Amino acid sequence: MKIGYIRVSTTEQNTMRQEVLLKELGVDEIFIDKASGKNTDRTELKRLLTYVRQGDTVIVESISRFARNTRDLLELIELLTAKHVEFISRKEAIDTTTPTGKFMLIIFGAVAELEREYILQRQSEGIAIAKAQGKYKGRKPIVHPDFEKVVSKWKAGSLTAVEAMRRLNMKPSTFYRKVKKI
Repeated sequence: MKIGYIRVSTTEQNTMRQEVLLKELGVDEIFIDKASGKNTDRTELKRLLTYVRQGDTVIVESISRFARNTRDLLELIELLTAKHVEFISRKEAIDTTTPTGKFMLIIFGAVAELEREYILQRQSEGIAIAKAQGKYKGRKPIVHPDFEKVVSKWKAGSLTAVEAMRRLNMKPSTFYRKVKKI
């Protein structure tokens, strides 16, 4: 069975280009993640790894859609190999059914990781320049008009912390950091 895996970094991004390619390649099942590739903690990727069986082939448009660093890529391929599942990356023409394909997988994985590091470095340099010019102020703080009222209810014990965070639409780290400031 041919299993397709698609990933885009945000919910706003479109998966259609990858979907069309995988359908042209005759995949039987497609798993789609709209999440960062910075690690392998992705819902649909986990489902795919549980779903695949011996003799299946996982097909991706590009290695960067599957994993962003060599370690994650090799760990994912190891999981697939243990299940006797093959891996194909269309863009890099990698097919793990051959020794050359396995070798190329490692090389392209390292190149993808290097490119990601370059992107982060350029981003960091750009932010540093913008800060020096006074153009970059960082992320805008989260302001909620009912924050103090909700926090006082939480402190009084009439609200749980979980409920307070839900009402304020805040993650625990943001909530507790803001509580600490007041």
